[in-house]
This record gives sequence, structure tokens and C-alpha cells, in this order.
Amino acid sequence: MTGMVEPNFDHLCRMTDDQGTFEHAQYGEPRREYGYCTDDMARILVVATREPFAAQAVRNLARTSLRFLVDAQGVDGSYRNRLSRRGRWEDRPALEDCWGRSIWGLGTAASHSDDGWLRDLATAEFERAARQRSPHPRAMAFAALGAAELLDAEPDHRGAHALLTDAADRMAPPHADVAWPWPEARLRYANAVLPEAMIAAGAALDRPMLLQHGLDLLAWLLDHETVGSHLSVTPVGGAGPGDIWPAFDQQPIEVAALADACARAATVDGDRRWLNGLVAADAWFRGDNDGQHVMWDPDTGGGFDGLTPNGPNLNQGTESTLALLSTLQHAHRLVMASQ
Repeated sequence: MTGMVEPNFDHLCRMTDDQGTFEHAQYGEPRREYGYCTDDMARILVVATREPFAAQAVRNLARTSLRFLVDAQGVDGSYRNRLSRRGRWEDRPALEDCWGRSIWGLGTAASHSDDGWLRDLATAEFERAARQRSPHPRAMAFAALGAAELLDAEPDHRGAHALLTDAADRMAPPHADVAWPWPEARLRYANAVLPEAMIAAGAALDRPMLLQHGLDLLAWLLDHETVGSHLSVTPVGGAGPGDIWPAFDQQPIEVAALADACARAATVDGDRRWLNGLVAADAWFRGDNDGQHVMWDPDTGGGFDGLTPNGPNLNQGTESTLALLSTLQHAHRLVMASQ
């Protein structure tokens, strides 16, 4: 990997006010009229609190994100997802992805933050949220990642252990169809979070069969989403057996999910493919993709919203920018570790 690019949080900071980070952008400018969402604020907490030697602006992002999640949480630990620009919640607390991602963010903050106030509050909010269980596999997978993060710092944490155990018990067993081993009829979104959660749970709970299943499933997904030497990820509409590749629109969140999963796999398995997968994810943003287009704006630090047949969607929303930042964090750590 050459020409290392360090994470740049400038665009994310420009997208943020005292209330939260705006979800959408028109090119590099926030579209304030669409408000904020918990999904994004939870992902910000993940990325901001795992940034080493974070600048004060990034530390402020983490605090803003945590305050947002505190306000989004219902009394039973479920989560609202959408907040209007005027500060009015537009939905009721539920156990959708925003619940799982919030637990992921809280567990990461509790484990990695060097801010004592933030770490303590994140742990308390995690404990309330972790009493719940979601019927949705991805929500439970996101939550499992947060539980695994907290257990890494506090191995005896009962709530995290119980949540991770329940998540592990629900994870799909190996599929009999060798040609399509994926546990769903079609690939959907943030696909790599499913095998990553298996890997995290298998390692934390000492379940070697679950760990190996996660590694096998991630290897299949990585092969399936590679064309030639570059990533060609699942489009926004999903993909199933027999679908023609490449397909569009490709979303940066798919690439970031692969980077997350490969980074975790590399911590428990020495196969070179995980580092190669991470390098390929970084390269996707640099232009090694189906369109040979760079997928971020070096002037703003924002990530482009998608890869279309006609080139990048040049809007720089929060989800896409976080996908870029997350991938660059992993790539940066890889380069530093190799020096």
C-alpha cells in the first residue's frame, strides 16, 4: 500500500452542529432540512472513539454523538432513529438497526475512549440498551460487535456477555448449499457485519466452530464481491445467485463493512487474505473499482455517496464519509503495524 491517506474529519465536523450531524449533503454542503439520524450518530461514536490521539474536534464529535444517543434511547433501552432539524423525534423507539448500531457505538466508546466521562456514560447507556433483543439479524449483529468490544475491556461484564451469548445462539449455522452459502436468499446491505459478528462472538465466547463459520463466510463474501483484482460490491438493491456483475449503485457502506470484518478477522487468523481484503477496500476509495473513479473529495475529506454506472454520486453524506473514515483508519493501522 503506497501513498497512505490519513483520516480527515474536517467534512464530518462541517456537517455537525450542537444537536448532531446532518444526515445528507448536497455535494459538500449539509442539507439541514433532512435532519439527523441515530444510525449515523452511532457510527460516529465508533469511528471517533477508536481514532488514536484524536484531535479535540474529534473528541467533541464523540461527545455530541453520545449526547444524541442518550436522547434517542427510550426508557426500555430501544431507540428512535430520526430527529428533525428543529429537534423533534419523528418516530417511536424500536429495535431496528439503530438499536444495534447504538450498542456497537456504546460498547466501542466504553472500551476505547480515553475520556472518563464519555466512557462511564457509554457503559451505563449500554447496560440499559443491552437488556433488549431484536428480531432482526443485522441489528443483533451490530449489537454483538458492541458487546464484544465491551467484553474486551471488561471480560466479566454480565450484560455484554448475556447479549453476545444470545446473539451467538441466533446466528445462522452453515448453509448446505455450497454454491450459495450465504444465510439469506439475497445479499442485502452491510453484508459483512454478519460474518464479522460470528468471528467476534466465536472468539470472545470461545466457540471455535462459530469462529470458523464466520471466517469461511467472510472468505466467500470477499471472493463473491471481487472481480479481477478489485472489489465489486453488492449494489443498493441487493444481489442473489446468478445476478450479473458488476452492478450499481454500489454503496461505500458495503466496502467499509468488508474492511471492518477483514480487520477483525486478521486479529484472530493469520491468513493473508484478510489484509489483502483491507487493502482492496482502501483501494476501492482510491479508484480501484468498477468505474476507476476516486470515491472521495480530497478537498473536503468527504466520501461520495455511491458508485453509479455514470461515475460517482458527488454528494458527500455522513454515512459515506464515515465509511471512508472507517476504512482509512483500518488501512492506517495496517501500514503503521507493518513499519
